[in-house]
Amino acid sequence: MYLSRIRVDLNGLSREALFDVMQGGAYGVHQLLWQVFPGHQGPRPFLFRQEMEEDTEQGKPPKGLPLFYVLSSCEPSTIPGLLDVQCKPFAPELRQGDRLAFRLRANPTVARRVEGAKHSPRSDVLMAAKKPFPPGQRTSAECVQAMDQAARDWLQTRVEELGFHLPVAPEVGAYRQHALQKPGRRNAIQYSSVDYEGLLEVTEPGRLVETLAHGIGRAKAFGCGLMLIRRP
Repeated sequence: MYLSRIRVDLNGLSREALFDVMQGGAYGVHQLLWQVFPGHQGPRPFLFRQEMEEDTEQGKPPKGLPLFYVLSSCEPSTIPGLLDVQCKPFAPELRQGDRLAFRLRANPTVARRVEGAKHSPRSDVLMAAKKPFPPGQRTSAECVQAMDQAARDWLQTRVEELGFHLPVAPEVGAYRQHALQKPGRRNAIQYSSVDYEGLLEVTEPGRLVETLAHGIGRAKAFGCGLMLIRRP
């Protein structure tokens, strides 16, 4: 695997593409990042996460420009005048009991059975936690706590199969609902995202490496699912 930091030369974008990237338009970003894998055939070989540049040191890009973290199965290439790629091989050496700091942007949903339906529709777990509160209480501390706990529970119920456990409850925040217009589709693609940050303990090193490679949850084509880890 390869882990990359990718920056965009905004001068290489059209005005429409520039606006899309700066607004965090995940479909446009997904199409943009495909360009660093020229000639690749087959399914999407990467996960990505969009952030904003925070460094203000001399020689660093100005604060507030988009920055992408990309984990891929094949090595990306810089696109001169458009995408600058800083890439390194990613083969973490993990052992059972290792504790790692992590960041994750995920799309927390669950399938709900509907009587008579051929497919089980998926629902946003945070919106489900919010629904029981009366309209006037949906910004209350109690409602926010219920939504945050629903987000934590969604991750907690999956960690055993992902190769780790959570020794302490993670921080959650930046809950957003997204609506993306994709060419050829009449209706917008709707999904939500939540940011998690905390500490994990490795239980199955091989399975955790697989988790990192494949991502967590859904909406991976739209910037969700990539877990970033580091030694604390």
